[in-house]
Amino acid sequence: MSVFLSFTVLGIVTGAVYGILATGLVVTYNTTGVFNFAQGAVGMFAAFSYWQLWQDWHWPFLLAIVFIVFVEAPLLAVVVEFVLFRRIHGASVERSLMVSLGLLVILLGVATIFWSSPDIVRSVPAYFTSADGTVASVHLFGANGVTIQDQQILIVVVAAVVAVLLGVFLRRFRLGVAMRAVVDDPELVAMAGAKPFRMSQTGWALGFMLAAVAGVLIAPLVGQTGLTSTQLTLLALNGFAAAVVGRLRNLPMTFVGALALGLVTQYCVGYLPGHISPGLASVLTEVVPVLFLFVVLLVIPAARLSPAGRLAVRPPPRVVTARQSAAGALVLVAGMVVLSAMVGATALSTLSQGMALGIVGLSLVLLVGFAGQVSLCQLTFMGIGAFTMGKVFGGDSWWGLLLAVVVSGAVGALVALPALRLRGLYLALATFAFGEVMYSAFFDNSSVISDGTSIGVGRLRLPFVHVVGDRAELIEVAVAAAFCAVVVGLVRRSAFGRRLVAMSDSPAAFATVGLSSVRTKVIVFTLSAAMAGLGGVFYAGQQGGIGANDVQFIGSLTLLLFVAIWGIRTLTGALLGGLTAAALPVLQTHLPTSLADLTGLAAGIGIVLLARSPDGILGMAWLTNRVHLPFGDAPAAAGELLLDREVARA
Repeated sequence: MSVFLSFTVLGIVTGAVYGILATGLVVTYNTTGVFNFAQGAVGMFAAFSYWQLWQDWHWPFLLAIVFIVFVEAPLLAVVVEFVLFRRIHGASVERSLMVSLGLLVILLGVATIFWSSPDIVRSVPAYFTSADGTVASVHLFGANGVTIQDQQILIVVVAAVVAVLLGVFLRRFRLGVAMRAVVDDPELVAMAGAKPFRMSQTGWALGFMLAAVAGVLIAPLVGQTGLTSTQLTLLALNGFAAAVVGRLRNLPMTFVGALALGLVTQYCVGYLPGHISPGLASVLTEVVPVLFLFVVLLVIPAARLSPAGRLAVRPPPRVVTARQSAAGALVLVAGMVVLSAMVGATALSTLSQGMALGIVGLSLVLLVGFAGQVSLCQLTFMGIGAFTMGKVFGGDSWWGLLLAVVVSGAVGALVALPALRLRGLYLALATFAFGEVMYSAFFDNSSVISDGTSIGVGRLRLPFVHVVGDRAELIEVAVAAAFCAVVVGLVRRSAFGRRLVAMSDSPAAFATVGLSSVRTKVIVFTLSAAMAGLGGVFYAGQQGGIGANDVQFIGSLTLLLFVAIWGIRTLTGALLGGLTAAALPVLQTHLPTSLADLTGLAAGIGIVLLARSPDGILGMAWLTNRVHLPFGDAPAAAGELLLDREVARA
């Protein structure tokens, strides 16, 4: 009985932390119309700030908490709202997701710059700790009962008070009602005498303050052996499931969902290890919350899953002609042939990886750019393709390549089937959950891939072609990338491509004219996953294998972000995004330590541009009017909609 009570107490405490994070998500979503994927990163930033002020600078811990929650978090929120989110009110869900995902990368980058030194262990002692190191606690239910720490009681009380007070504030107070109303019609709210941007800033401030509260409360629980930015961020992302249980609107249901998630997680961790493989048992803490999220997304009625705010419709991307596709492919291959003769071994390796990631980026153009189906697990499909290649026919056979493409496409179709009724934000959450489950249960499972090792993958051997050396490898990958670019252009020119654009533009109108969104989604997911698997074969072949570190969520996020920054509806943008994702870590090694995270810096600059240009850098008028892209695939300007002959024919 005492064991069960211990797991129950831990589950309630864990659920309470998730509840605070999820409550902040719900508040931000209801008052700004933006689902803040960076909520966990804000909590991580607050936890590190708490350590900095209390443990390093020796502030009184109460003063440190007050400063972080009531000064630092609101100021950060005001800056973020003004610089990034003010310009995207009413924008498409995909665009707001890109900006919030970019904010996550920026905050991780800032944490890397200030708190990445391996020589310092950033541990945070428990609350209510006496001079001899004993943590204050109470014992309940007699000899067979359970001991509860005072800090655990504090977390539960804070979570309950936050849920109740916020519910009352948003429904009973004039400011709370105005904050919710500004999402639907800021002009109408302004006519009533309120200031829409001030309401939006208040919503962001509340959300960031709640994330800071969660970060400060989490720090002593996970920081005994040292805080890490990725650990804190991913832990906080588990609050997504609780927010979805509350349908992103209902605070009491969000709190109930958080408690349910905490209890399920702790019961699974406590009772399942003896019945499953040791490798899977070691990652239950990571697997259960995201699996819970995936199940919740499938169970909640689809009719209730409607995004907040108004969606803006953009003209479809310009159709690339066959001549432009062929010319772009030739330019790409010729350029890589020239570069292969001019650069050294490091640059050859970087270019090969960039071309391989460019193939994965092209799969994102097909899925996200044309079809409007957001995927946060594209590197998972890349890893599946590479893993399949490494396991069959010696790891370097073209038969293995074909099988890798088929297996990746089949997994993509399987992912699409349960998520057919989801789109936008909820599809992004579902793909995030799938990617995290695959990472923790498969790629990071020591029963599948031994700890610290990888599955060996050789460089592709084609019939009658003898590829030797890094230069030949680069040319081979460039030919594959050019081929994929031509295929994506061919899809865009086809009737199926016009259906993808129509489905992205208006799913309701798409269904009204009798077209099947179910079949279209399954096909595009299959094609996209297969192409990502192909990219994985070349990526793993270049470096000799594939491991868990190559398929992390942050990697999928970074690639998607850079493709979006360049232009997620262009073939050139996909290839430039892949090259950027591969090149920045290499450039990082040649920069001073003051620039400890070049990726975060580049992401910061990029999403500022993305907040102003929905089609990314390649969609900016000053560039498209002066420069002709190799594939001729610049996004359509507003006045070109009626001039697009392919769209007119559709």
